Amino acid sequence: MSNRLIEETSPYLLQHAHNPVDWFAWGDDALAEAKRRDVPLLLSIGYAACHWCHVMERESFEDETTAHVMNEHFVCVKVDREERPDVDAIYMSATQALTGQGGWPMTVFCMPDGVPFLAGTYFPPEERHGMPSFRRVLEQVNELWHTRRSDLVAQGQRLLQTIAQSAPQASNEPLQSGLLAAATTAILGTHDSVNGGFGHAPKFPQAPVLEFLLRRPSARDALDLTLRKMALGGIYDQLGGGFARYAVDATWTVPHFEKMLYDNAQLARVYTHAWQAYKDPLYKRVAIETLTYLIRDMRDAGGAFHSSQDADSEGEEGKFYVWDYDDVAPHFGATREGNFEGKNILLADDNVPDETRARLLDERNRRVRPGKDDKVLASWNGLAIAALAEAGAAFDRADFLDAARAAARFVRDEMADLHTYRAGKAHIPALLEDHAFMADGALALYEATFEREWLDHARDLASKALDLFGDPSGGFFTNRAGSDVIVRQKEIVESATPSPGAVLALVLQRLGVLFDDGAFKKPSVDALRVAHVYMDRAPMAVPTWLCALDFYLATPKEIAFTGPRDRALLGVIYERFLPNRVMAGGDADGIALLADKPSTDEPRAFVCEHFACKAPTSDPDVLATQLG
Repeated sequence: MSNRLIEETSPYLLQHAHNPVDWFAWGDDALAEAKRRDVPLLLSIGYAACHWCHVMERESFEDETTAHVMNEHFVCVKVDREERPDVDAIYMSATQALTGQGGWPMTVFCMPDGVPFLAGTYFPPEERHGMPSFRRVLEQVNELWHTRRSDLVAQGQRLLQTIAQSAPQASNEPLQSGLLAAATTAILGTHDSVNGGFGHAPKFPQAPVLEFLLRRPSARDALDLTLRKMALGGIYDQLGGGFARYAVDATWTVPHFEKMLYDNAQLARVYTHAWQAYKDPLYKRVAIETLTYLIRDMRDAGGAFHSSQDADSEGEEGKFYVWDYDDVAPHFGATREGNFEGKNILLADDNVPDETRARLLDERNRRVRPGKDDKVLASWNGLAIAALAEAGAAFDRADFLDAARAAARFVRDEMADLHTYRAGKAHIPALLEDHAFMADGALALYEATFEREWLDHARDLASKALDLFGDPSGGFFTNRAGSDVIVRQKEIVESATPSPGAVLALVLQRLGVLFDDGAFKKPSVDALRVAHVYMDRAPMAVPTWLCALDFYLATPKEIAFTGPRDRALLGVIYERFLPNRVMAGGDADGIALLADKPSTDEPRAFVCEHFACKAPTSDPDVLATQLG
């Protein structure tokens, strides 16, 4: 037996294709059916690597009795939050407004037109820990639908108004450096000075926050502690490289074992930048190992990258990653008691011989591997492309640059203007995050290679993003006009991934310098004014906007390179952390930064500010002095 999801490409939706629940995918068919039957929509939102999504499926969606109640009283809609982040964002806002918290699996009850009126996250099959059973929730909602529908309608309209009114407005307050200083103080005020990270357990890596702190000299001690503790802890895969999504404890020891492309792409970039800034060999090793993991385990046959790996294998959380003491003793801090359900999660141990590490990795590779969500998302691939390009340049790794090119070409040529790809099919119109993250990746690839196709691609994506998602009053909508959602939102607040609007704002500023084009610069400044209130009042929630503000307030280093590529000279640039710089080389057509700088047989670098340049040099030592 299968339901409508059997026709989908999302691995998460396909996981539910044989449930006894009569699932619909998100779309007009589901809404039309709910209107025809005059019943509520039941939205279940999650993603393939989500442990508790699997749990709720086993407990409730595979249960015939529960499925019967769902089918009888609701039109049931399954949403992959990675395929439809715009849908997820709307209903997450509703869930947080109703319950004060959010998460996945997310369970939302809606009017037939999609307006939410009740919501929650995971519900158990039987009442426990103060949570009602899922079946009881279904019965209560059905009863309210028939006896107090007007109350539900009123609740839905209030929620819709709350969501719509939450749209930020541009501020007339000045964009000034005091915002950055205050934000740094506020963020460091939440820093765990013993274990690193921010706040208490569970702890998430929060890569966008780390990126902002890299720009702040006063944050070095906190940043160094956090980066080291994560790299040495169980959240980092000490054998195969790569980070789990978060740690359930305060010490980074016990991870929630799922691995996400977006985390590993961003963290590889953070560790690359940290190495550029501090030259700690640990940071270089972690960056290289993490990108090697992506290339080895997460790459699609076409060259792009898959979305995630599950926490579970053989029905057990973490089984692929944990060890008996006798297998690893005396290494990796292993004990007979273990640190996870009697087993050992490996911690860093510099005394492990390379052959022992290789033997354990080979042994682990013979285990049943966790499931993988093998869909390709344009947006997350943009994050990976940027990380590979910058690490390839910083560490002189041609293999990383080749991987970045292959992924960029796949997304550009095979996915065109679409968000997701799997099994030979690309679909869902591209969102703001696709254009913004891919533009950022293409621009990073251009600066690492001077291959003009990537600069042109970045400019094309940014221009299209302005046309499709720009708001004349300031800022950027997450999806295009006419999409199938109840309200268009501007995504300012960020969490595990950067705000696409903030990434686009940074890209636009960089393009504005390269081409000396105010048409790129103005929308970026307008967007910063929309984000101003968040930078002022909730800086922890908007770190990439703070990076964009930092670029805006800085005097960017403008580096022009002419003549043949020369690693000795380029390495001086690539091996430095220069977050507020733009770089151009190769084909000079239309690039303001390269104007009036004829190419010669000798490599030359020009360091400029506001297009006023110091004397060109071919000497790496002189260039190092000019860069400061």
